[in-house]
Order: sequence, then structure tokens, then C-alpha cells
Amino acid sequence: MDELEKSLQARPEQILYANILEKGMLFGLILVLVTYVIYLTGLLKPYIPLQEVPGCWHMSVDKYLDHCQMHAGWAWLGMVGYGDFINFIGIALLAGVTVICFLAIVPVLWRQNDKLYALFALLEAVILGVAASGILGAGGH
Repeated sequence: MDELEKSLQARPEQILYANILEKGMLFGLILVLVTYVIYLTGLLKPYIPLQEVPGCWHMSVDKYLDHCQMHAGWAWLGMVGYGDFINFIGIALLAGVTVICFLAIVPVLWRQNDKLYALFALLEAVILGVAASGILGAGGH
């Protein structure tokens, strides 16, 4: 195998990352579809009745949250018992699967003595986690 062919080969951490990303994406997508069917069939009562939804479309986020008596951020976790909030579980999984991928490759990189890359992967996971948490007060959920 010449140098070009060798350089084009996927490394173990790349394969692990891709495998986790693929499985996480498929599981998240299936979860979104299943929870959407739960919403459509009415198996779980929605927090916002379907007939009221079009009346909310013109509202700003702040007005919508106030009108519906909801809170921004991770407050949806307490509302997953409603048909219109259960789908957030799959969406959160899809959004967070990259963090799982980065954490999974840290030990592989460490064992390969790529300690700098292992540190970068760990820092990336931490940064993404902190950004999603909203604890810095900017962005997040």
C-alpha cells in the first residue's frame, strides 16, 4: 500500500465516530417519527390544543411563551408527558449525538498516544455541552 492509499484509510477513531453518529442519527430519527405518530394519533394529550396552534403562529417567542404559560430553555423536560412535547426527546438526541461521538473517541485517541487530539475531542464535547445547557446565558435551549 503506497502513502496515498494509506493516507486515505479511515483511522479507528474516525470509524468509531461514524458508527456512533450513524446509529444515533437513525435512532433519533425513528424516535422523532414514533413520537410524531403519538402526537398525530392523540395517544398523549397535547399541551396546546391543535385548534389553538394557528392562532399562535403570528406571535413572537416571548408572547407565545407567555400566552401558553411556558418557560424557555430546558423546561420542556417537565412537559414530555404531552403529545406536542414528547418529540423533543428525539430532537435532543439528534442534537446531542455529536457530543457522544466526541466522548467515545477520547479513549481511542488516548490509547493511540494522540493525547493532544484526545484533549481536543474532550474539550469539544465540553464546549458543546456547555453551549447547549444555556448556563452561560447565551443561546442554549
